[in-house]
Amino acid sequence: MKKKIDPNEMSFLDHLNDLRNHILRAFAAILFFGFFAFIFKDFIFNNIIFGPKDINFPTYKALCYFSNIIGLNDSFCITELPFRIQSRTVSGQFSAHIWTSIIAGFIISFPYVIYQFWSFISPGLYKNEKKYARGFIFISSLLFFIGILFGYFVICPLSINFLGNYSVSSVIFNDFDLSSYIGLVRSSVLASGLIFELPILIYFLTKIGIVTPTILIKYRKFALVGVLILAAIITPPDVTSQIIVAIPIVILYQISIYISKLVLKNETKSK
Repeated sequence: MKKKIDPNEMSFLDHLNDLRNHILRAFAAILFFGFFAFIFKDFIFNNIIFGPKDINFPTYKALCYFSNIIGLNDSFCITELPFRIQSRTVSGQFSAHIWTSIIAGFIISFPYVIYQFWSFISPGLYKNEKKYARGFIFISSLLFFIGILFGYFVICPLSINFLGNYSVSSVIFNDFDLSSYIGLVRSSVLASGLIFELPILIYFLTKIGIVTPTILIKYRKFALVGVLILAAIITPPDVTSQIIVAIPIVILYQISIYISKLVLKNETKSK
């Protein structure tokens, strides 16, 4: 029977070896689910990747419905997306297929990736902290998937609609390269998923003493400016889209303040 190594007695190289094993397991899970994504390319590309290119996409229908409710008639209705997607390199479609499968594998396997991350850091936690493992994995995964959905159904269609309809001259027709289009979808989705992990990040920064509720409240005004700048970067340059994106990020920031307070309160009780 193999003797279990005490984390407190592990050397630096042992920790590195342990970290490598967790990374390899996470990477194996990404490749495993990426393989299935590779097989189901028709569904992933036709229904998911190119979904926001269709004027019948749920977000466009919702905007049109909302426009009619507030009395703006068809002001927000999307009637056309005048652009085409093309591949201008020999390996363009194959490369897009490979990288899209890997990204899909990462998204699907995210709970397991987080589990591996938790398994690596958990030996250094107290017993009362280890019992929150399931909650941590569930909440971080839930936030990530909510962010993914937000990026896909909000940021992505807003960006595609704005850029697809933008024109400096009637002489020019938008022919977007496949890698450029997929890059927009990928960055919108992944950026949102990672941004929604802000409460988790604040939790760990508070645990190690880098962040406190006082600091978060003190720099809230600066954070708001940063949020607006971030919203301007990941969305089209129109005020409506930026506000739509900024609102959930501001809410997440407020939640992070509450979490930071809760962490300090629990640490005070345990002393």
